[in-house]
Amino acid sequence: MHAATARLALRALHTELMLYPKPGLVSPRDSGSHTDMNAATFMRSLFALRHYFAAIEAAGMDGAPFGQLRTLGMAAEARMLAATNGINTHRGAIFSLGLLCAAHGWLRRHGGAITPEALRAAMLARWGDDLARHRDAHSASPESNGLRAARLYGAGGAREQAAQGLPAVFDTALPALRATLARGGNLHEAHTEALFALMADLEDTNVLHRGGADGDRFVRIQARRFIALGGTANPHWRGFAHGCHILFVRRRLSPGGAADLLAAASFVHAVTERP
Repeated sequence: MHAATARLALRALHTELMLYPKPGLVSPRDSGSHTDMNAATFMRSLFALRHYFAAIEAAGMDGAPFGQLRTLGMAAEARMLAATNGINTHRGAIFSLGLLCAAHGWLRRHGGAITPEALRAAMLARWGDDLARHRDAHSASPESNGLRAARLYGAGGAREQAAQGLPAVFDTALPALRATLARGGNLHEAHTEALFALMADLEDTNVLHRGGADGDRFVRIQARRFIALGGTANPHWRGFAHGCHILFVRRRLSPGGAADLLAAASFVHAVTERP
């Protein structure tokens, strides 16, 4: 039961990894703006996370408190770091996808249709207050690059996203993904559209950490240009996306937050489209 959900979560992360062109990010083609990781690093991380998503869905089904979910997430992060020799490949995804798996478990226990709206509502109803406190408890946790960038630039980051019910997933990425499928695009095009929609809209602390406010503006401008040119409906979209990738690599920009939320949107699409 939980294994099926875990497979969908891992498949969402694998789909994000395999996507190309993908500006500044690691794919099987190249390592993007990164010198310390490649696709093999991500695959080791995925293997290390294979039991986490099933465990956190089971905890969600049992109505576990947020502290228990957080403990599961921290243990998964430790396994990820052990598998990657200390490289952070999926910290953001462990948090956002883990919450979605827990909410999925809660919904399955309590019945009703599993829709994007119901998934988001379940997450906020069961853990919303704790997520708000977690957002405000920066001083209680070791400071990551993302937290440091969030504080320095006044950005929301992953904790703010979670406290608001992942608006980047439900209001930005998922609508872009499904609109592309509705017009006849394939899943590769749909995931690309979702990624560029996220880059255009998201305060990505990974980008802010690497490129500051100028880097953040550059990412948004390039993503909005891609969308204005028609996105994947433009027959030359691959060339535009690849050109964007080259520009990001030159500036060492990597929208890792957008990549994590793309995987989350892919998961939501999968679990709410299943029979």
